[in-house]
Amino acid sequence: MFKSYRKAILSVALLAAGTTVLFAEGASRTYANGKKVIDGGVTYPVKNGMTSLYHVNEEAHKAHFKLGRPATPDEIKAWDIDVMPDGTGLPEGHGTVEEGDEIYEEKCAACHFDFGAGGAGYPALQKGNAYEGQKSLTNQRVDGNDEGPIRVFGTYWPRASTLWWYIKTGMPHPHPMSLTDNEVYALCAYIISLNELKIDGEELDEEYELNREKFLKLEMPNKDGFVPKIDGKNGLENTRKFFNDFTNYGIAPLKDPKKRCMKNCFKGKPKLARISGSGISDYIPPISNKKELPKKKEGAGAEHPGKKAYEASCAVCHATDAMGAPVVGNKKDWEKRLANGIEKVYHNAIHGINGMPPKGGTSLPDDKIKEVVDYMISQSK
Repeated sequence: MFKSYRKAILSVALLAAGTTVLFAEGASRTYANGKKVIDGGVTYPVKNGMTSLYHVNEEAHKAHFKLGRPATPDEIKAWDIDVMPDGTGLPEGHGTVEEGDEIYEEKCAACHFDFGAGGAGYPALQKGNAYEGQKSLTNQRVDGNDEGPIRVFGTYWPRASTLWWYIKTGMPHPHPMSLTDNEVYALCAYIISLNELKIDGEELDEEYELNREKFLKLEMPNKDGFVPKIDGKNGLENTRKFFNDFTNYGIAPLKDPKKRCMKNCFKGKPKLARISGSGISDYIPPISNKKELPKKKEGAGAEHPGKKAYEASCAVCHATDAMGAPVVGNKKDWEKRLANGIEKVYHNAIHGINGMPPKGGTSLPDDKIKEVVDYMISQSK
């Protein structure tokens, strides 16, 4: 929860939400190991075979279930791949900003665009100097201010550790877990440099080499921008204490902060912030407010049945040569693939080949995959 504006926003939002934030009469807070849980969970007692208005099978509630077996140490080790802020899980390695730039151009720019500018539904990785951008996080588009908060890695994330393991385990999008540790360090170095962040007071130039020791020294501008404090040995207790004090998020009665608010939650009427101005208007291309469907051109035939699936699931790799996939529109690329026959192309698309997962990672049936292949070929003649 970002602390600079949490109360004002939540007070209004929770009031508008009404009973969605309240417990039903008779419900009780859920306990685990004798302590209140921190996720707002509740239990509903069974009385006369019913919970509230619903009948239940009381015998089923008494049953003991055996849910599988305990995970083995090796299984836990294989699943435990995140990187913690204190460095737990962060491997040794190294990479320079210049190396990261080269890897980014080859494997990342197709989605995140040049210099991490973002676009086409993919997030920006930087918006200039992160230290200056962090100051925008308290901005709200009210009172004539159309400048909203800048929420990108450098300005918004409180810890850099997530950057490393997200890239390692989730990127590049079509082929996660394919980068070496050194490549991940190089990409991190490049993204840190784009955000103009400093490590030990030093800016990262092209020759700067990032390693584990240096990475752990990176302090993010927004490191204290969230509450409660979840890091460290007291993180869980801090979180429990925060959420059990209802005044922290504006739904406690005025007289008793230990109870949830049912009525008289505010003195007087809450103030609602009105968004002024016309909002964002500098979209390129401009946003259309037309409601009708576009008219079909005279003589235009029906849309190819594979087009929509291609645009939704396949264009991210096949619309550019950055991913190593045959590019739609490149006649030579597809002639090479078709040299062994269309059935071989279908087989590769359905079962996967090289860096491409089966069916491109989709759950489309085989006949739809074939339609997508037919569409790509039709656009590449």
